[in-house]
Amino acid sequence: MKTVMAKGRDITHRFYIADAEDQVLGRMASKVAQVLRGKHRPDYTPHMDQGDHVVVVNAEKVRVTGNKEDNKTYFRHSRYPGGGKTRTYREMMDKDPTEVIRLAVKGMLPKNVLGRQLLGKLRVYTGTDHQHTAQQPEPLSAAFGD
Repeated sequence: MKTVMAKGRDITHRFYIADAEDQVLGRMASKVAQVLRGKHRPDYTPHMDQGDHVVVVNAEKVRVTGNKEDNKTYFRHSRYPGGGKTRTYREMMDKDPTEVIRLAVKGMLPKNVLGRQLLGKLRVYTGTDHQHTAQQPEPLSAAFGD
């Protein structure tokens, strides 16, 4: 048996759409990260960008389990002394619900140049309107054969 490595010229990137309405944040983010990474493909190659584009709609309707609405915190730092700030999940959803999904997916991608490149293929929107209808996105479940 020979191991087949995919070539860059052989890769075609597709568009998938994921509806976040009534989806659990972490479970949806892990499926999105798999598709961005390309792990749903039979010719997956870890060091290459084989992933597909993912459009997430209805970001404001994603849910979390348990008491995470009040207990889950997001930390950021301005790189100045004393510049650390924290926000709860509820505050993040009030300010920008798209950032919650983006950060959840970002945490599941590699922490290197490839991960940053893959994150550029994620588009998150509040509501059902998006500007990617020309790409004819398929439902995210089609990537997994569901």
